[in-house]
Amino acid sequence: MKLYSYFRSSASYRVRIALNLKGLGYEVIPVHLLKNGGEQLMPEYRQLNPDGLVPTLIDDSVDHPAVLTQSLAIMEYLEEMHPEPRLLPGQALDRAYVRGIALSIACDIHPLNNLRVLRYLKRELKVDEESKNAWYRHWCESGLTALEALLARDPRVGQFCYGDTPSIADCCLIPQIANAQRLDCDLSRMPTIMRINDACLAMDAFAKASPANQPDAE
Repeated sequence: MKLYSYFRSSASYRVRIALNLKGLGYEVIPVHLLKNGGEQLMPEYRQLNPDGLVPTLIDDSVDHPAVLTQSLAIMEYLEEMHPEPRLLPGQALDRAYVRGIALSIACDIHPLNNLRVLRYLKRELKVDEESKNAWYRHWCESGLTALEALLARDPRVGQFCYGDTPSIADCCLIPQIANAQRLDCDLSRMPTIMRINDACLAMDAFAKASPANQPDAE
């Protein structure tokens, strides 16, 4: 498999974690989101992914090579094609719980603070750097505060978001925490989230997927 990835992209980070947890081999093909006006916007990349986003996963192991986009769809695909170790629980209600955590991050928190939005705020709306970062911190902290409340009270939480093995929820949470820390968000009132974060980062699958350990890290 080939993963078109940017080292700091949280969506790419999610997929790298999932691939590592599954023990699947893959080649990282860097796509720099800032250099040359954004390599994700170049025609040759948009032939693969018309949205001009990362990640894109190419799976050549199937009869007709698959081009996959959107991190959650890619992780679900990996779960179906390579079901062990499991990243989703066995019971429908628990799967919905795990997916709910993943979606709250991928659909509610991340879109408001991804590169496209921050760039539009700065370039088109002429928002200054301090105000742009305040926007980021507001939406990130408010979303994570709600998630902390959910995790702190749910008995299904163990060492990880669901029990004592990582799930798709953890694949989404850890990249969002990395972004929050990079932008100096206040995480002091999120003990459950930070405990899960520490447990995940102690695992090789998460550590190897981290931005600092990527071939295009800067």
